[in-house]
Amino acid sequence: MHAMRSLAVALTLSLLPSLAPAQNEAALRQAFEGKLVSVKMAMPGTSRGVEVYPQQQAPVNFRQVADRIKDFGTALKIGDQVMVTKVVVKKDSHIEFQLGGGGFGTFGDDAGSSWISADTESETPREKALKDSIKTAPGPTRRKQLEKELANARTSRERENDRARAEAAQANAAREANLRVKREQGGSRFNIRYKDGIPPEGLTPEGVMAALANYVDFAATGARAATAAVVPAPTTSTTSATSGGGIAQLKKGLTVREVEAMLGPADTAAEETQGTMTVMKRTYTADGMKVTASFVSGVLIDFAITPKA
Repeated sequence: MHAMRSLAVALTLSLLPSLAPAQNEAALRQAFEGKLVSVKMAMPGTSRGVEVYPQQQAPVNFRQVADRIKDFGTALKIGDQVMVTKVVVKKDSHIEFQLGGGGFGTFGDDAGSSWISADTESETPREKALKDSIKTAPGPTRRKQLEKELANARTSRERENDRARAEAAQANAAREANLRVKREQGGSRFNIRYKDGIPPEGLTPEGVMAALANYVDFAATGARAATAAVVPAPTTSTTSATSGGGIAQLKKGLTVREVEAMLGPADTAAEETQGTMTVMKRTYTADGMKVTASFVSGVLIDFAITPKA
């Protein structure tokens, strides 16, 4: 009987470490999820986020952060207010402190279609047949005729290859523009990591705030979080129409709504088919200039600014 009781106690104790992270995660979730914070640094638009090592002399490798921003764009800018959308304890390895969705690339995110390669031909059957015919041509006149036909066939093939390359380039530009928008809107995260496992104090709200004190302002947390939006506050790109800087803020990857927030309603709107792509063309007048914009799937892929006639 005594042996059975000892075995039961041992089994209970062996389960405690596995239960503790879940209990602490629940406390962290209750303390932070749904609350507003402000970020003190630019954060990349990827679920890889920013690595924080609180026990190291330099907790953040800012060169790595810069590389991720270069690769994935900036999802959160300095001073942006954003909701804490999820806090996850990953066993004993690290704590994920997710902001505004946790960064593009989380489970369920659609990365869009894969990279499109141009479907080109190196040599058509017609060209091969003409080359064979030239070798056996009965005389110089017929040979010249065949050579001219071969040159025309090559020119036609290259024209089709150029068209295919242009269509693939357009499709890939639209894909990248869509990904850029999704990354900018997908939030980011901090990954709080410890060398020898998360210490008990690291699994408390105070420990998390201490680890992120230099990178997150927690002063905004409070009752407002219950009704806060799960997106960063509007940036200058969406308010520049009232400040006179609309044209200067234009960049590829903006949505139609963002462009028209800067420039106002379009003067003209039309659609045209370019290969397999449907391109929406719109013109705007702003700051005495004419802006001609091209959108694919509602995303700005190209624009030109010219003096108003």
